[in-house]
Amino acid sequence: MRRIGVFCCWCGSNIAGVLDMDRVLKEAAEIPGVVHAEYYKYFCSQPGQDMIEKAIKEKELDGVVVAACSPAMHEGTFRKAAERAGLNQYQLEITNVREQCSWVHRTDEEAATDKAIRLIAAMVEKTKQNESLVPGSTSVVQRALVIGAGISGMQAALDIANGGCEVVLLEKEPSIGGHMAQLSETFPTLDCSQCIMTPRMVEVAQHEGIRLMTYSRVEEVKGSVGNFHVKIRKMAAYVDRDTCTGCGLCIEKCPAKTTSEFNRGLDERKAIYVNSPQAVPNQPVIDAEHCIYLTSGKCGVCQKVCEIGAVDYEQEDQFEELDVGAIVVATGYDLYEKSNFPELGGGDIPDVIDGLQFERLCSASGPTQGRIQRPSDGAEPKQVVFIQCCGSRDPEKGVAYCSKICCMYTGKQAMLYKHKVHDGQAYIFYMDIRAGGKGYEEFIQRGIEETNTVYLRGRVSRLYKSDGKVMVSGVDTLSGKAIEIPADMVVLATAVVPNAGAAEIAERLNLPLSDSGFFAEAHVKLRPVETQTRGIFLCGCGQAPKDIPDAVAQAGCAASKALGLLSSKKLATEAQIAMVNEELCAACGMCVTACPYDARTLDEERNVAEVDENLCEGCGACVAACLNKACELKNLTSRQIGTMLGELAE
Repeated sequence: MRRIGVFCCWCGSNIAGVLDMDRVLKEAAEIPGVVHAEYYKYFCSQPGQDMIEKAIKEKELDGVVVAACSPAMHEGTFRKAAERAGLNQYQLEITNVREQCSWVHRTDEEAATDKAIRLIAAMVEKTKQNESLVPGSTSVVQRALVIGAGISGMQAALDIANGGCEVVLLEKEPSIGGHMAQLSETFPTLDCSQCIMTPRMVEVAQHEGIRLMTYSRVEEVKGSVGNFHVKIRKMAAYVDRDTCTGCGLCIEKCPAKTTSEFNRGLDERKAIYVNSPQAVPNQPVIDAEHCIYLTSGKCGVCQKVCEIGAVDYEQEDQFEELDVGAIVVATGYDLYEKSNFPELGGGDIPDVIDGLQFERLCSASGPTQGRIQRPSDGAEPKQVVFIQCCGSRDPEKGVAYCSKICCMYTGKQAMLYKHKVHDGQAYIFYMDIRAGGKGYEEFIQRGIEETNTVYLRGRVSRLYKSDGKVMVSGVDTLSGKAIEIPADMVVLATAVVPNAGAAEIAERLNLPLSDSGFFAEAHVKLRPVETQTRGIFLCGCGQAPKDIPDAVAQAGCAASKALGLLSSKKLATEAQIAMVNEELCAACGMCVTACPYDARTLDEERNVAEVDENLCEGCGACVAACLNKACELKNLTSRQIGTMLGELAE
């Protein structure tokens, strides 16, 4: 006969404020097999854990049920307490009576209490049938993969490499730096972005512990924590980067031109190009879509002028496979397209630009060498209107969240504009000013006082062209007056949205996305850089909109988590994994297809399915897919589930 202990946590008043804890304790003590029951205000505290350990020893408990919060919060905490008392950790279970009872049934205390008692009884029945499991172990590949080489990805790579582990830094663009490389100055200090970035990019490229792979993408990921097998596509650059010296003669002589993505469409680049003069690596790639030779077989000028023979029109995509122990995802962000705002020009009015385009106008390496000029005619704009929250906090546009950085970079851009156009006037239409950061509020105030920037609280209803001006119609909600400003140029602070490739990366890494399309963290408070897939970590704007200091700080956090994992040569594997009843298995392969971790294979000689215990995460997908009920999860068998359902149904 099992000896079960039940420990009911008040969670302060989170649980006890709704449930009748005296009744819960009384009825829990009467459940068959329960030999000890008690409650306490905070079982997750050290005194609470001591109480559990003491009861396990004194009452000789061989099973424990803790009625508390979600197991995602403190299952590890309580299982460690059980182990300290000499009990196998898998003989301890959590019943979630906070999220599943008190939080969702606040207005019906009696029903919430009834439900909690039934859930506890069901978990007691499960615990009676639990096995004492022992985790396995697997070797750890002491190498990390960082996907994305913006400021956050570069920082994560440097921190991991400086911690003594090898890093592969992957970037889909021809050069590293991300969006920060496109900026002119950064708030709140107005530091030159390139002055900050260029030394960091060079450090990354020259670091002995970092292997930089640009113009490359993740093609496939298999395996699990400690042993990920990654297939990488190295896209054809049509330039031998081992040979190329970056002299730039090929770019100079190339006759083919197309729109520059790096300069946000404000000028043109050649078909063979580098993103910027500070690009790292500073070696060109050929845009096959616009190269005259690759599209028609004519031209070939770049190959002719290259004295060292680095141009290779026969080059094809190559694939490389490597093993890594941890992965850091730093895929960055995109901006909401202007075409989504027909009322604001919809991308049809050339003098209506987005924030990154304005940054390129301000940059000394930009299309105008730092001069503020209208895209339509190159004239210096004397009145510029900045419009905030273009898409952000607008559920109708599909972006319900705040993009966080817009208030600050708009204030910065208004200051930069005034520094360059001394007789100009900047106006900012805003909903609310959100300046939550060190020195941020002071920075906004400085902009108002030093540059006479006019802030207008209200929405802009529409933009239209009139006599060479962009007419901005809106309302100042503080005064209640309608406003119309004849602007020479309008800058839209469009919403920060997930990188276009985020969904594809999420699918290949088996990562969930939040409702907004950003990568979802394992727990917003306790595990903000971890994911539901062990060994994969998040940093930068791929996880949510954030400014540069936050992105760098999160990169350091993700790097420390990765280093903690990589510091061990062996890693404990999940014990609650799937198993196969070979007598029932029909070798249909349904479980192999369903498994997201590639932990299932078919033994064709024995005609049964097999489980790779090092890869299995115990998700249960195979159990749901198996038509013959040959798949079971340890400590969550169909018999246990049936017993629990029977208890709940009484």
